[in-house]
Amino acid sequence: MNKAILRLALPNIIANITIPLLGMCDSAIAGHLPNALYIGAVAVAAVIFNFIYWNFSFLRLGTGGFTAQAFGKGDNKETVFILMRALLTAFCAAAVLLICQSLIFKAAFWFIHASAETQTLTKDYFFIYIWSAPFALAMFAFTGWFTGMQNAKAPMYIAISSNIVNILCSLLFVFAFKMQIKGIALGSLAAQVFGFLLALWIWLKYYGGLKKYISWDFLKTKGAFYSFFKVNRDIFLRSAGIIAVTVFFTSASAAFGDSYLAANSLLLQFFLFFSYLMDGFAFAAEALSGKYYGAKDYTGLGKSIRYIFVWGIVLSSVFTVVYAFFTAPVLGLLTDKAEVIAQALHFKYWAVFVPFAGFAAFLWDGVFVGITAAKEMRNSMLTAAALFFALYFSLSPRFGNNALWFAFICYLLMRGIMQWFLYSRLKKRF
Repeated sequence: MNKAILRLALPNIIANITIPLLGMCDSAIAGHLPNALYIGAVAVAAVIFNFIYWNFSFLRLGTGGFTAQAFGKGDNKETVFILMRALLTAFCAAAVLLICQSLIFKAAFWFIHASAETQTLTKDYFFIYIWSAPFALAMFAFTGWFTGMQNAKAPMYIAISSNIVNILCSLLFVFAFKMQIKGIALGSLAAQVFGFLLALWIWLKYYGGLKKYISWDFLKTKGAFYSFFKVNRDIFLRSAGIIAVTVFFTSASAAFGDSYLAANSLLLQFFLFFSYLMDGFAFAAEALSGKYYGAKDYTGLGKSIRYIFVWGIVLSSVFTVVYAFFTAPVLGLLTDKAEVIAQALHFKYWAVFVPFAGFAAFLWDGVFVGITAAKEMRNSMLTAAALFFALYFSLSPRFGNNALWFAFICYLLMRGIMQWFLYSRLKKRF
């Protein structure tokens, strides 16, 4: 079982590590521009696009779960139909985003109370990167499909290649062409286009034999469409809860002042790095649980979950030690602004709590996606989000930024606890 887990997890870990490293690179590039406002602007832009794209993460999660179950059943035709449904949904959603881009930008700053200078810089980023929507959403569909097909290497190759393109193009546009924050956005856009084209090439090269199943008949499978959108509706609501917490975290940081926004943005990179690493094992949990659930092998399902959580405990222990002793050196790599580093170090102890607080939530997400238990995911997320807001609003008048971080840690813990409780009830039906 460990070999099966690592075969799926390691490529996804390698791929996922490039994502926070990319975020760190963008923050580092912004951190070496003339003004510390660039760090906050990149963070705000990231939050806006996380809000947009994470709400469509069901295209990856739902596609991965359904594909894994179809793979477990040996139904090749259905695997192709699942991908076609996901791509159709992705392109339709992207068209709506592009049409409504001005409205989206205005709405974003109704929630995020950043300074006028930060808004201006964020605007330069937003109206370039928004054109990545068709490619980014289609990539969600491809990534989920490859994962469901037990192919962890394809997403790894795509993520590494596109993130290398992103970093190189951003460095070129920012420092060679002097485009500043517009260069960071243009580099990210170029990477999304490249990633989509690479995903399409991989599918045609390695899954070309499935082209015979491509047909408009997938539009006639109304029952499958209903199941697809029912599950994805709940995943959408779960993702909306995650985004609400993330967006509010940044908005509250900005309300405390630009120095708090910059400091919290850098500390969040510690959370993001751990979360994307842990997502590698969540991908493995998704692929294995979906395969076993689709094949009705409930013994294998339970065994895979136990082994996955052993890995989660080990990794969270390692990261707790690393975060406890190496906070300052990592912050020094992200920015050369002494005042921002000093502010971040004042709250560094919260980063130490992140691994143990959050690992269970990530792993249970993978299991729930694999068995398409979207309603349970939704309920656990909404409960945890409600706790976050209740704690913040009750404690922030007295404890300020510490209350924000405390509420965030409790939110992560509650997600894991609720998911364990709901799964213990759900498995009785197997």
